[in-house]
Amino acid sequence: MIGVLGGTFDPVHYGHLRPALEVCEWLGLSELRLIPCREPPHRPPPEAPPHHRLAMVERAISGVPGFRVDARELARPGPSFTVDTLAELRAEIGPECPLLLVMGMDAFAGLHGWDRWREIARLAHIVVAHRPGTLPAVDSPYLELAPATDSVALLRRSAQGRVFFQPVTQLDISATGIRECLRAGRSPRFLLPGSVRRYIAEHRLYRDVSAPPE
Repeated sequence: MIGVLGGTFDPVHYGHLRPALEVCEWLGLSELRLIPCREPPHRPPPEAPPHHRLAMVERAISGVPGFRVDARELARPGPSFTVDTLAELRAEIGPECPLLLVMGMDAFAGLHGWDRWREIARLAHIVVAHRPGTLPAVDSPYLELAPATDSVALLRRSAQGRVFFQPVTQLDISATGIRECLRAGRSPRFLLPGSVRRYIAEHRLYRDVSAPPE
């Protein structure tokens, strides 16, 4: 099974990485691809240029078994629509391999506002990573197209078309908060990997970063 986790990663941080690792381990994914978005369709553009965001993800996951960076959206002009990425991946891996799109509960609740969202069900499963003890978004219209399942075995037997709710450790960390922290001259230590923190300092990203690499 191949997992996909997209985002602006502006910058990538432990709030992205820890849930991704838990999903990878719990579901036994053979590979998890982190795909930086070039131009998000429904939010302001990222602050850091694409090549810096890609480099930060590369450094964050260096040496992590099964984790891989996929730069296809950065090479594609215009808005980065998830359905286009999934269609490309499906064509590459063939019709039999399970493909799992990983997202948070908020993203899943708003999925019906995504471009061509109905087509996702014929391309991939969706894994909704949520805080333990919270209730899944069972009223989502997407569930009419792709029924929920609690069976990992079923995900393995089918290539697409199901929704799986996975409790994960959710860390209250945001890229916006990290950028504000950096601009205020405070340390982002313990919010993101040291390799990413050093890259930000080295390249003076997010404006007021002036401290030397640690």
